[in-house]
Amino acid sequence: MARDTLDTLAKKVDPNNAALLVVDVQNDFAAEGGMMDREGNDLSMSQGIIPRLEQLIDEAREADVPVIFIRNVYNTDANWYLSDVWLEQAARARQGSYVIHSVCAPDSWAGDFYKVRPTEKDVIVTKHRFSAFQDTDLDLILRSRGVRTLIMTGIATNVCVESTARDGFFRDYYIAFTSDCTATFSKEDHEGTLKNIRRFFGEVVSADEVASCWKTAAVKAETV
Repeated sequence: MARDTLDTLAKKVDPNNAALLVVDVQNDFAAEGGMMDREGNDLSMSQGIIPRLEQLIDEAREADVPVIFIRNVYNTDANWYLSDVWLEQAARARQGSYVIHSVCAPDSWAGDFYKVRPTEKDVIVTKHRFSAFQDTDLDLILRSRGVRTLIMTGIATNVCVESTARDGFFRDYYIAFTSDCTATFSKEDHEGTLKNIRRFFGEVVSADEVASCWKTAAVKAETV
């Protein structure tokens, strides 16, 4: 039996249909002294989204929208999750520090969440690749809750957030990709992903547009 098409933003982000994904908002990617800072990247965008992201997370919880925190673990002192393929790419193209250092190690400051934090009600998914669907139980978690739309937030726009959004689209999830609650390390890369998502993979929206839909839904529920 075919499901109804979610052909408006209000339908897509309705609390009965949506989950808010918070991707890799961790110290190694956003804090001074983290990996991306040590590599000389501009953290202004990553740090700049935090106030609105915090607000959106609170608004999602108030609307009973599931909040799923995605955290990355690439390498630890004991376990190297990255293969020779990934390490060669990093050494050749980025000369990234995760070739020789642990990245987002569990129970470390580097791997801890940056500013935003899950509550006991929220779900945490740990990944070892760019996409949060790769070798995780994210898809099972979403489908068991009846989720049809992924509201995308987090870091980095053009890497882990985009990879997760693409994989979600391939699995037939609607994508609502926030323009002001995602961030990367250059405006050009950020805008490039938004253009690509808009054309091929989902709807690019602001946090205010999403929250406005939730408020409208709440008012309608009160009047029924």
